[in-house]
Amino acid sequence: MVPDFALQRCKFLMGSPASDTPALRTGEFVPLIALLISLGALSIDGMLPALPAIGEDLGVVNRNDVQFVIAAVFLGLAVGQFFFGPLSDRAGRKPAIHAGLILFMAGSLMSVFARTFEVMMVGRVLQGVGVAGPRVVTMALVRDQYEGRQMARLMSFATSLFILAPTIAPALGQGIQWLAGWRAIFASFFGIAVVAFVWFTVRQPETLPAARRRPMSLPAIVSGAVEVVKIRSALGYTLASGLLFTPFLAYISAAQQIYQDVYDTGALFPFYFGSLALVIACMSFVNGRLVLKYGMRRLSTIAIIAFTIAAAAAWALTVALGGVPPFWLFMTYQLCVFVWAGLLFGNLSALAMRPLGHIAGIGATVVTSLPTLVSVPFGAFVAYRFDGTLNSLTAAYALCGAAAFATMRWAESGRSQQSGRVL
Repeated sequence: MVPDFALQRCKFLMGSPASDTPALRTGEFVPLIALLISLGALSIDGMLPALPAIGEDLGVVNRNDVQFVIAAVFLGLAVGQFFFGPLSDRAGRKPAIHAGLILFMAGSLMSVFARTFEVMMVGRVLQGVGVAGPRVVTMALVRDQYEGRQMARLMSFATSLFILAPTIAPALGQGIQWLAGWRAIFASFFGIAVVAFVWFTVRQPETLPAARRRPMSLPAIVSGAVEVVKIRSALGYTLASGLLFTPFLAYISAAQQIYQDVYDTGALFPFYFGSLALVIACMSFVNGRLVLKYGMRRLSTIAIIAFTIAAAAAWALTVALGGVPPFWLFMTYQLCVFVWAGLLFGNLSALAMRPLGHIAGIGATVVTSLPTLVSVPFGAFVAYRFDGTLNSLTAAYALCGAAAFATMRWAESGRSQQSGRVL
């Protein structure tokens, strides 16, 4: 008779599901969760070409203030993520995602009918709060069913589809704006959320049995969060994700000004922006193939070192060229950092969630909300400092890359606690 621990070890190495819950086939499950988590990217990147028109119609005076149309969604995410993880642990994964989608649809409608910039901001924050539901709970949904390298592989495939959203969203938003005005963009968000709601409701089974649900109380939430942050690997990789995302948030917020004001790309802005997003999608797909062979830790270490070196070189070149490098050089170093980022995002999340299977809901809350809390203020600060040069942005890439590397090393220093595990 084969010992039970040996069977469990073989299941882990082969990438078996983490539970016996009946699951959708991967070919349907991956695009479904990709659609759910892509709502946030669509609601952010789809608005980029319309920012000048929104600012003009709603009476925004300071050009940089219109960036808050983007930052408001991230603010809502930061708030909502604290709520939906515990809710999913108490009521189940499906009710929590349903609640988030309903709030997202309400925020979309509020933005459609906004007549002042302040009302627009409220609608955008509500969209962010709503989209926090799918963003947080889908991670717990995956963790309920998969673990280790298999989870990293599945999340990488989902991420590669998810990043198709920012690839096409600016062009989609620009096309809708040309045809029907910027308010129609928000109407399209509402329609996509309806499709996601119906698909998820009809096809996705509940993955959290009633016996495993936890009470939703402040002491229980605090206790779970404290447990997460006490696990060095979970906290370290979560902080690294936040540091890594900071310059990308700044880039997204200032992208319209960079491409159209600095480099005068005009109607080609969505093409250039989307092509770089496609790089991350492709590399996330590649990571899904490589992670089973080389492991999450090794790939992440190589990627963060290469990312930081490329970012430091870009910073030095930008400063040497007076803050505005030629467009071909700007696209080249953006390509370099995006390539390595594609090998990082999925792996860092999976590494952070690896020890949190017993508290997947609150664990997903911390793993998704803490990076947002780190990246939103710093990323918004970098973007708001935009002065017509790229000095601040390239500095943020380099400094945040170095800080993320140091944080990952700190997380690795506790690896002895998980000796014998192949990650």
